[in-house]
Amino acid sequence: MTEADDDYVYDEQTGEWRPASEIAALAAATTVTTVDSAGTPLADGDAVVLIKDLKVKGAGQTLKQGTVIKSIRLTDNPEEIDCRHDAIKGLVLRTEFVRKR
Repeated sequence: MTEADDDYVYDEQTGEWRPASEIAALAAATTVTTVDSAGTPLADGDAVVLIKDLKVKGAGQTLKQGTVIKSIRLTDNPEEIDCRHDAIKGLVLRTEFVRKR
């Protein structure tokens, strides 16, 4: 596809009209991946293991080191994952406390 056939999009940061393909390539290059404490990329549905005992606010219990959390979901924040545990529903964990299983 030539540049003449490309759609143009207004880039608010630069104040210029730029080709849509250029904007898409820039957005793809700046996407942030969610990684665990060891730097391993995480994806929806992965299982993780806790690397530290964690006190769960509002639940009145502690999740022990080595606890396996299955079927995680990524959130908009790359430092947090959404998950479920048998005793705790709607649990959000920071990625710095988990390791991919």
